[in-house]
Amino acid sequence: MGRNPAVGRQGPAHHAAVIPAESESKRLRVKQIRSGIGHAETMRRTLKAIGLKHHQAVVEVDNTATMRGMLTKVRHLVEVWPAGEN
Repeated sequence: MGRNPAVGRQGPAHHAAVIPAESESKRLRVKQIRSGIGHAETMRRTLKAIGLKHHQAVVEVDNTATMRGMLTKVRHLVEVWPAGEN
């Protein structure tokens, strides 16, 4: 019998970041809130491509379609908000 994939992945500790649309902000602030350890190599390379080097790191990136695609891939590991806000 298989494991229910939703079990253990519910509640505020297991969230997915909401990526703002390009019309909302030209720049985004991205904070890594979970480690890439234990995740696929492609996710770790995506974090590195975004500019995140370690847990709790914060970077400011352009809000482009390419960047939003990368953020979507690792949305469970990061927090995202418009750069003008705190």
